[in-house]
Amino acid sequence: MSGLVDALVVVVVAVLVLARQFRATPIDGERRWWLLPAILAVVALREPGILDDRHHTASALLLGAELLVGVATGAGWAWTTRIWSEPDGTVWSKGSTASVAVWVVGIGLRAGLFALGAAGGVHQDSSVLLLGLAGTLLVRAGILAWRGRLPRPAVNSGRAYGDSTLAPAGKERV
Repeated sequence: MSGLVDALVVVVVAVLVLARQFRATPIDGERRWWLLPAILAVVALREPGILDDRHHTASALLLGAELLVGVATGAGWAWTTRIWSEPDGTVWSKGSTASVAVWVVGIGLRAGLFALGAAGGVHQDSSVLLLGLAGTLLVRAGILAWRGRLPRPAVNSGRAYGDSTLAPAGKERV
């Protein structure tokens, strides 16, 4: 794929993931939560040029920093996501305003890394962003799947989610 197509894939996946984070969604620990990140990583790694031939060490360091930012963003996003269980045992999650802050900081750090590389004359392929996004999604999904298996009291309020009169007693606050 070309750099433009990779960039479009990154934007589309990020928009879809961000839009889903603010809807209450069930956590299914049995589904293949690692599949989308694995596909993104394969797409990113199959392209040559993920490292700049003229600045091999600098581009490798920038790639490593991008992966660290991706892992930290995924972990921060997962830990700022609210998780609760319904009386039927279904575990749900929904992003919080702190999740937005994690995303903003992560995007800022990624922009800073790109600017640092550009200032040093390092060519940075869009595959680096795709690989960082894969790391973010993998870490987030893994932590949420793990958190979803932890025991928690069931919400027993008899109200639908989103009823703003009172917060359910079993809802985990971040």
